[in-house]
Amino acid sequence: MTVLWINLIVVFFFSLFSRYFSSTLLLNGSMISIKPNKLFAFITLLSFILVSGLRNNIGDTPFYIHTFNITNFTWELVKSQDDIGFGILQMILKSYSTDPQILIFTTAVITNVLIIIGLYKYSRLFELSVFVYITGGLFLITMNGIRQCLATAIFFTATKFLINGNWLKYILVVLFASLFHQSALILIPIYFTVRYKAWSKATLVLLLSSILIVLCFNQFANILFSAIQDSQYGVYSKVNEGGANVIRVVVFAVPLIIAFFGREKLREINPEIDYIVNMSIIGLSFMIISMGNWIFARFNIYFELYQIILISWIVKVFRKKDQKLVYYSILLCYLAYYFYESVISLNIKYGSYYLG
Repeated sequence: MTVLWINLIVVFFFSLFSRYFSSTLLLNGSMISIKPNKLFAFITLLSFILVSGLRNNIGDTPFYIHTFNITNFTWELVKSQDDIGFGILQMILKSYSTDPQILIFTTAVITNVLIIIGLYKYSRLFELSVFVYITGGLFLITMNGIRQCLATAIFFTATKFLINGNWLKYILVVLFASLFHQSALILIPIYFTVRYKAWSKATLVLLLSSILIVLCFNQFANILFSAIQDSQYGVYSKVNEGGANVIRVVVFAVPLIIAFFGREKLREINPEIDYIVNMSIIGLSFMIISMGNWIFARFNIYFELYQIILISWIVKVFRKKDQKLVYYSILLCYLAYYFYESVISLNIKYGSYYLG
């Protein structure tokens, strides 16, 4: 964990410097956006890339290394795979080098570049989003579910089209992301369910439906797994690792509870926040459902980045004199959560041939 702790310190302070030396764009004398310093943001990104790209363990990383070593990637093999985009990527990389580190490093570059750019563009407090990206657990997940997180990062670039209402470009990005993980296709109908005012009746129906699914989980699981049993995800029906940790569900719920009570102030300071809130609500719904079976938490990966953005905005909901207290409280709570999950619960060990 030493490397991961050092990375947390490095990226937090450089992203903090990035915001501290930010530039403010003005229009008619009123603030319209704050742009963090690009140099410090780049150093932040570089640290993420090096730590993620030079690892040789964590999650299913050894599996990808082993597969890359033993597989002869041909067009026939690639075309037979469900996630053809990832097969093409591996085939291209192996034509340059047989060292599997090239795969780990390349996916780390693509994933973290797209994610950090998105956080840079849409977060109110850039360093807070960077901090939660690590302490909330998503950075670790990107080193575990490589294919899905690659698809998630690609999908994250469609945020602009989601906000602007450009459904065609949004769907094209989702289709491209699905070449790396087919589960991304669920994001196509999502577009038409989040483009409404947050906390409407539809929100209530969504949350109540997820709770009802948990209460009737056995029946729901039987129907779902019967529907996907002949697909590449049919193997999930045999996965029974228990439900998601209640603490993790609470961690996802608290920012949305704050956003609900401060919804008018949020809309005032960011008119586009409703789309971010709705994406976060869908993520929470998947987390609630995952209390029945952990595997459903994997769908939340697509929405967790929006919760990270939301957290960076809810600080501004509070009175100005209370914002500093809320800011430090978020840092302490997420740091405690990170220690609990990574050290106590998962006992993460970081390994690298390059970083020790």
